[in-house]
Amino acid sequence: MTQETSTQTTENGAAGQARRAFPLGRTLMWVGIGLGLAGASAAVGLVVVRMAMRGDAAPASDETAERIQSLIDEANRLIKTLDEKKQS
Repeated sequence: MTQETSTQTTENGAAGQARRAFPLGRTLMWVGIGLGLAGASAAVGLVVVRMAMRGDAAPASDETAERIQSLIDEANRLIKTLDEKKQS
């Protein structure tokens, strides 16, 4: 029986150490998951802010809108010229 008792004590000692190490491993795992989620959230937030800031500058440099405005101005000048010729 002494051999069985010493075997059980050795097994319980190893199991006890594994049980004590497990909460530390679990804690480290959750800390890693939390840091990963925080990093991903920060990256998404940065992308959203950069897209919002870039959206304000785009309409000012729109070449198509400038071209359309110049065509409208030219058409207004032609209409004005035709009206002046019609009245004379």
